[in-house]
Amino acid sequence: MDFSLNEIQTMLADSVGKFIDNEYDFDTRQSYAGSDKGYSDAVWSMFAELGWTAVPFAEEDGGFGGGPPDTMVLMQSLARGLVVEPYLANIILAGGILKRTASAEQKDEWLQPVIAGELQATLAFNEPQARYDLANVTTTATRDGDAWILNGKKGLVLNGGTAELLIVPARTAGGAADRDGITLFAVDANTRGVSRNAYATVDGLQAAEVALDNVRVDDGRVLGEPGEGYPALDATIDDATLAVSAEAVGIMQVLTDKTVEYSKNRKQFGVPIGTFQALQHRMVDMLMACEEAQSLLVWSVMTRAADGDDSKRAVSSIKYLVGTKGRLVGEEAVQIHGGMGVTWELDVAHYFKRLTTIGQLFGNADWHLDQLASSPGT
Repeated sequence: MDFSLNEIQTMLADSVGKFIDNEYDFDTRQSYAGSDKGYSDAVWSMFAELGWTAVPFAEEDGGFGGGPPDTMVLMQSLARGLVVEPYLANIILAGGILKRTASAEQKDEWLQPVIAGELQATLAFNEPQARYDLANVTTTATRDGDAWILNGKKGLVLNGGTAELLIVPARTAGGAADRDGITLFAVDANTRGVSRNAYATVDGLQAAEVALDNVRVDDGRVLGEPGEGYPALDATIDDATLAVSAEAVGIMQVLTDKTVEYSKNRKQFGVPIGTFQALQHRMVDMLMACEEAQSLLVWSVMTRAADGDDSKRAVSSIKYLVGTKGRLVGEEAVQIHGGMGVTWELDVAHYFKRLTTIGQLFGNADWHLDQLASSPGT
């Protein structure tokens, strides 16, 4: 099996790398994160112009026909700049649902503007009681003539404060944790009864709590068949898990490189601290963690792309690894940098914050370890 990047993937990585180097330094990132929206409209439009927002979509939908390996390359490259633009929320989450369930007319109305960078969207799937269980949906949708009435609450909705389109899983049949009976709705964020409480997350991104109080939507906003939304939701979250895992591996490499460079320049007792054997051992552990994570990431992505029997195990394997090894790399980077490693002004602290947040998204390490332990063939 050939694990090397193809020509398109190499060009994609180079394109993102040049953007980070020339236009997205740490101070610029911080200014975008501190703005009212939490990201730059101009940068998001540039993402669309360069075709980055079209990567994971089929050509007939206006995309480039990319798969998990292409998303991996993009997310690892974006990780180096700690990019705050809502790629995960718009393209991987909302776009992932739309490409799997939307009709041709719905794709024209919502997916095409998302790809073009003209519509902000997100997937509001987290619920307070769910604890990573996607099927645990208590938000309800009841029939009222030719419409549906939605009631419920969603938590940690990424990009939820600025999204114009909310994709909402709601229960139309079955019990609270049944996989059957979940229906996906495309809800205009300005619909009467939708309320949002937006806030900045610890990693400098944006999220919101969303409440739905007798929100009325018509049949044209049902995505896919009523009651059959779980498979699309599950597949989209698997894609998102791989995407943030790729981002985490990229951040782990950045932290390792920055720590090694710092150890060459920081002197103590008249010599670089990188000459101290104890610190060398710790940095070797960081490097080994990066190499292990990169290898497992590639296997997981290739397995996911092949959609084989091990696809679920692959997703949980890499998410468990970045949740454990990522913490090790982050802690070592901060500790070797000393007191300055936790200051607001140093980018190392912000990389560690993002790495820590990724560890909790879409299932933490303990949750994915349980999934591995209970999977067939274990």
